[in-house]
This record gives sequence, C-alpha cells and structure tokens, in this order.
Amino acid sequence: MAQSSSPIQEETANGVSKWLVATAVMFGAFMAVMDISVVNVALPYMMGNFGQTLSAITWVATAYSIAAVIMLTMSGWWVTLVGRKNFYLASFAIFTFGSILAATAHNFTSMLIYRIIQGIGGGSLIPISQAILRESFPKKEQGMAMAIFSMGVVLAPAFGPVLGGWLTDNYGWPWIFYINIPVSLLGMFLVWLYVHDPAYLRRGIKKIDWGGIVLLTLGLTGLQTVLERGQQESWFDSPMIIIFSIVTVVSLVTLVVWELLQSEPVVNFRLLKNIQLRMGVIIVLVFGIALYGTTFILPQFTQQLLGYPAFQAGLILMPRAVTLFFVLPLVGRIFNFIDSRAMMVTGIVVVSLSYWQLAHLSLSASDMSIIPILILMGLGMPFMFVTLTTVAVSSISKEEMTSASGIYNLFQQVGGNVGYALIVTVIERQSQVHHACLVEHISLLNKNFTVFYHQAQALFVRQGVAGVDVKPKMLALVQHMVNRQADMMAYNDTSIVLMIMFIVLLPLVMLFPVIKSPKEAVVVTEV
Repeated sequence: MAQSSSPIQEETANGVSKWLVATAVMFGAFMAVMDISVVNVALPYMMGNFGQTLSAITWVATAYSIAAVIMLTMSGWWVTLVGRKNFYLASFAIFTFGSILAATAHNFTSMLIYRIIQGIGGGSLIPISQAILRESFPKKEQGMAMAIFSMGVVLAPAFGPVLGGWLTDNYGWPWIFYINIPVSLLGMFLVWLYVHDPAYLRRGIKKIDWGGIVLLTLGLTGLQTVLERGQQESWFDSPMIIIFSIVTVVSLVTLVVWELLQSEPVVNFRLLKNIQLRMGVIIVLVFGIALYGTTFILPQFTQQLLGYPAFQAGLILMPRAVTLFFVLPLVGRIFNFIDSRAMMVTGIVVVSLSYWQLAHLSLSASDMSIIPILILMGLGMPFMFVTLTTVAVSSISKEEMTSASGIYNLFQQVGGNVGYALIVTVIERQSQVHHACLVEHISLLNKNFTVFYHQAQALFVRQGVAGVDVKPKMLALVQHMVNRQADMMAYNDTSIVLMIMFIVLLPLVMLFPVIKSPKEAVVVTEV
C-alpha cells in the first residue's frame, strides 16, 4: 500500500531541501529582529529631522515592538485562518511595504504609523520561522535547527547598529529601511519556492479572542505611553499620565481575568501556574530590559558624550554579539553536564560584574575600555539565557509548548520595550539630579573651581578673547562641562540599576529544578 507524506516530511528526508528551507525562513526572522535595533544609532538624526526629544524619539523603536509583540500572540490564529505559508508571505509583504513607507516618512506621526505597519508584518515572522525550522529537521537534529535559529537571531541585533550606523553616516537614515527591500524580496521568493504547509495545518477557522486582543493592545500601549511620557510630563502631576496609568492597570488586570475565562485565549495565562515557567518569565523580563536596554544606551552614550559617528557607535556593540555567537553553542553542549542552577547563577554574576564595570566609565572612555566589558557580558548572558529558556519550559507538555513559548517571548519583548523607556527615564531624571548637585559646587569659594576658573580665564586671554567676552565664554564652558559630567553620571547610574535588577534575581534561580540529562528538557531557544 502506498504511503503518503506531507511536503515538509518529504523535504526533511532530503538533505539539501531542509537547508534551503532554513535559509528561506532565516531571512524573515533575521530582518524582523534586526529592525528592532537598526534604528537605535539613527535616533539622534531623527531627533533633529522630526524636532523631537530623546524621550519621544524612542517611540520609533517601541512602536515597532508593540505591534510586533501583539502579532506574535495572534500568529497561531492567522496561520489557522489563511495557512502558514500564505500568512508568512503576507507578513513579509507587509513588513516590506512598511519599510518603504518608513523610509519616506516626512514627520514624526507618519513615522510612528509606518513603524507600526512594519511591526504588524515583522512580529509573526519570528515564531513562524522557528516552527518551520523545527518541522524541517528530524528529531535528532532539532538541536542544530534551534542553534541555527538562535545564532541567526543573535547576529541580527549585532548587525543592526553597525549596518544602521554605516548607512546613516554615508547615505542618511532612510536607507536603514530601504536596505530591507531587496533582502525581503529575496526571502519571499525563497519561501514561496521551498516552504510548504503540512496537511495537518489546514484546519477550519477558530474563534478569535477579540476581547483579549483589544485588552492586550490597550494595556501594552498604555504602559508604553506612561513609561515614555512620564518623565517629560512630570509623572503623576500630569492628568494625561494619570489617565493612561488607569487605562493600563484596568486593561492588564481585566486581560488576565478575561483570558482565564476563555476556552481559546490569545494569551493562555493558565500556564503560569507552572512555577518554572512563572519564574522563567520574570527572569526573562529583566533579561529583555537589560539586553535591549544596553543595545539602546551604548550607542546613545558613545554618540552624545564620546562624539562617535553613527557607524562607530553601532560597531561598539559587535564584540558582545560575536562573543554571544560563539559561546551560545558551547553553553548548549555543557548544559547536559552541569547543574542548571549553577549555570544561571554564573551567568547572573558575570553579567552583574560587567554592569558594575560599565558603571565606572568616564568621559575619557575609549574603545579599549568598553570592549572588554562587552566581551565579559557576552560570556555571561548565554549561561543565563540558554539555561533559563530550556528549564522554563521543560515541564510543559508538548501540546502546550507553543503557547508557553509565546508567553515566554511576550515577556521578553515587553521587557525590551520597558527597557527602552526605563533607561531614558533614569538618564533624564538622574542627569537633572547630578546637574543640581554639581552646580552647588560652582563657586569661587570652592578652591578647586577657583584654580580652574583662573586657568581657563588666562587661556581665553592668550587666545585673544576680548575682556568683555571672557565671562560669557567662561559661563558657557562651565555649563557645557557640568552638563556632560551630569549626563555621564546618569549613564553610570543606569548601569547600577541594571546590575541590581540582575542580583535580586538570584533567589528566584533556586526555585528551578536541576536538569540532569537532555532527555528531561525540551529545548526551545529564542533570542
């Protein structure tokens, strides 16, 4: 009797086809992740073009992330509705269309709308890429499939700032979006050619949880508005912030209650009864804040305070990414032989140490003082993240694995969004605090300042500055120096905050069990 097999099963049996499938879907995942970080080095240029503050311009990054994370939670329903291949291609097309629009944006409002369109297309590319990869490789090569996925996605945040910086410096910021077009078209062609839906995916339409989607959208959007605008609007002195805070709390609390009552919820919060998953999402939330927050803060620090051009500012993140790329597979191998809790503790301690070192940078910092710190961070993060991702879902049934992975990624993405907003708020507030403290010491009664004042005054006179102009120039020089020092101290404070957030996670690690063999864990790796 003849046996039939699905297209995916046929391709899995073909050693060449599975690699073509892997190449095809990696285009989508790579581009979707890269567009989260590619804009970071171009934000200072956009600030000037659109006339926005640093706090406001971060919406260019977070608008994409909010739309992407909402679509991530809905991707399973859309796959059921139109088929996985069709939805993947449609998402790719929307992402490409959004890229074209973003490159042509002429004002801040249109840029935000176009980035939302980009996020709607890009959000589903990541989980679907992972699902296709898992099905295209046989069980004995699942580790290799997830290693390909992880390393590809790790490279995206690394190349994003570097590529974005080079394009911005040489051609202008619109090219960070134009570059998506040829790559996306090639990816769409490869997906159309090599990816096929297995027969079991062709099911009827399921009921959509509109209430959950609306509440999730309101909650995440309200949360971001409060975090992004809070500092600028003096927090709860502003009626707008009070209103959005109420909307956020009510929406998120109602979301949890609503989803617990649904038979097919958009977000299955029932899975959080599992203590491993519950602790995992808490830790990965902090990990998302730190990972994406650092990706945002370092280019800003090097551009604004050290005077780096955009390309060099993006390049400064490469050592961490390269280290991650090589250490991730090594950690995956030794995971089977070392206490998982010991590995997570090692990762937390090493990453905390790297933040401690970042907190002691100065305005005289150079590449050689920053690169070793980022390499150390790149060494620590895989011990924490690979182990965490494996153990967090190890006791979840196969039937619930997709939902558990979705919740895990939801918290990671939310952590990234919170990271952008939190860091900007800390920098702006602490900069004001340090500025006020430094100004208190600007007085001729301060011996150190008096010596500096007379030396600078003599220097201006030697340069031929007229006597009447010396005092205004002195005041401008002092103000400039105070602002730079206050900003530097604020950046250091931010690193201390991130370090403390990691350290307080140590007690949670002990709630995880020890995974003694690879058979006891189901590895789901997403970065």
